[in-house]
Amino acid sequence: MLEARALTKYYTHIPAVKDVSFTIRPGEILGYLGPNGAGKSTTVKMMTGLIEPSQGQIFYNGRTVYDDFTAYQKKVGYVPEEPHLYPHLSGREYLQLVGRLRGMPRPYLEFKMDEFLRLFGLWSDRLSPLSSYSKGMRQKILLSAALLHDPEILILDEPFSGLDVTSALMLRRLLHVLAAKGKMIFYSSHVLEVVEKVCSSVLILRKGEVVAYDSITRLRELMSQPSLEGVFAQLAQVDDGDAVAHRILEVMQV
Repeated sequence: MLEARALTKYYTHIPAVKDVSFTIRPGEILGYLGPNGAGKSTTVKMMTGLIEPSQGQIFYNGRTVYDDFTAYQKKVGYVPEEPHLYPHLSGREYLQLVGRLRGMPRPYLEFKMDEFLRLFGLWSDRLSPLSSYSKGMRQKILLSAALLHDPEILILDEPFSGLDVTSALMLRRLLHVLAAKGKMIFYSSHVLEVVEKVCSSVLILRKGEVVAYDSITRLRELMSQPSLEGVFAQLAQVDDGDAVAHRILEVMQV
């Protein structure tokens, strides 16, 4: 079980995230939602160890991860929002680098990365530099790198970014399969319709604080909304998109 307790992060005395708590059990996919600037990326960085929380703790199977953060990171597969890759490396070289950094035995690594390259439709481009890859291709490399070592925890930040329809459908199915195998999945996204189809529960942030944390079905019932989009709009207090769209049109026509 993965648990965050009262995670808080201050930047120059201003809280980017305040008292965020949640639990992800094996087989669960937690959707992590919020408007831009709500604190999603800050939370992801704390969960992956890129930054330290100002307050609060992360627990894995009942023990604080800070007792041995390296051991915790070995259990984690991470797909960042921005695909910062080494452009001069080929797709195969990048996966090889990731696997070696994780200490994977060479024959085991070679087999797995070549299979992933085939399964993600990248085999013919495996020796091409990453600088020549499209955004969707780079995303597939990041997904492959996150899955190489068979992690117990997946932390995904906009994992569908750049993927075509076929690849997105495959990834959606893959997330369900991974959850069925007992993986714990933290899924941060802006794409509400995918979150609604993939996640077992959602947490909604507003200005760094939790405004909702429950199953999607229960939130829809409590808020009397037919969809997650309606729940999100009400709780996150986002602008009326229809009104803004019409105002943009008016300004265009001045």
